Amino acid sequence: MLATPVLTTLRKNFPSAKISMLADKKLADLVQFNKNIDECILIDKKGTDNNFFNFVKFIFKLREKNFDLVINLHRNERASAIAAFSGAKKIVGYSKPLFSIFFTKVLPNPSIARHIKNFFSTKYVPGTQHQVKSHFDVLQNAVGIEKIFDNGLEMWIDNSAKKSAEKTFLENFSADTKVIAFNIGASWITKRWIDDYFAKCADILISRGYGVAFLGGTMDEKIVAECISKMQEKNSPLLKIFTGKFSLAELAGFLDKCVLMLTTDSGPMHVGVARNIPIVTMFGASPVPGFYPYDAKDILIKSPEPCHPCGKHICPREGEENLACMKKIPIEVVMKYVDELLKNFGQPAEKIKKIYGEYKCKVVEV
Repeated sequence: MLATPVLTTLRKNFPSAKISMLADKKLADLVQFNKNIDECILIDKKGTDNNFFNFVKFIFKLREKNFDLVINLHRNERASAIAAFSGAKKIVGYSKPLFSIFFTKVLPNPSIARHIKNFFSTKYVPGTQHQVKSHFDVLQNAVGIEKIFDNGLEMWIDNSAKKSAEKTFLENFSADTKVIAFNIGASWITKRWIDDYFAKCADILISRGYGVAFLGGTMDEKIVAECISKMQEKNSPLLKIFTGKFSLAELAGFLDKCVLMLTTDSGPMHVGVARNIPIVTMFGASPVPGFYPYDAKDILIKSPEPCHPCGKHICPREGEENLACMKKIPIEVVMKYVDELLKNFGQPAEKIKKIYGEYKCKVVEV
């Protein structure tokens, strides 16, 4: 999602070029209908292509396309290797050191945190600018593009996904119900707000007549079930659970019908940004500068803990201090900003006018 502004800029600067996007097969919905590309190339990185022989075969098939330029926007071993051995005339972007010798030009990614070792200690240094801005630096400093066209995050879906999402919405909520989307899962435990807190927010909203829809993937089913078990309104007809039931395209279509998204720092958060839904998010371990929701109407509530951001997947603190970064973001603060966005917008995302050029979200320090 954070690479989609790059596609817009490339298309505007090179209107007659053939532009291909390489993506993980499971994330195809995010980019396969992007209007700025001609082709979406998919790699099954957790499946078929997750062994050396098939990975090499994939690279050889890529080489047959004879690319003039490859831009690598993901600094890991797999992406660096694909770029390095792509056979392109020019290869630029981020790279792991082992593969950088094959690149025409390598740039640092100032959005990504660094771990600086000093004798027996390691210092965590968070990124300094949003990932979208760092991607634009690659275009300007490695590709030579002067004019940037920033339309924010963009995601298109096909009609079948749109109709499926609309059908699901109307089967579960009346057309005039204002629905809040809850996304409580995240890849790290330290990115998750406390499930008791999510439960209480859901209770408050349902008591006011709002619909509440729990989203997320199959990996989130257990934590969603635990969260709902703590709710007083767990049997309300205004509560619906769609965890593990949507494709990414259907998720996007469903968010179009919702009036607000309460979410962790996660992939679905960035999908929500692309679908123009107002967002309230809580950042604990996550560094704010690199990955805040890229939209000015969104609100990010930042942990008050001095260890924020730690960038750790597991909190090393014990007892009551475990996950203190999230525990000390109070429910009343979150609801204050939920109410603010509902007052300012309060209609389905698909009816809210998108403001181009305004992408710095509001950051609230508790």
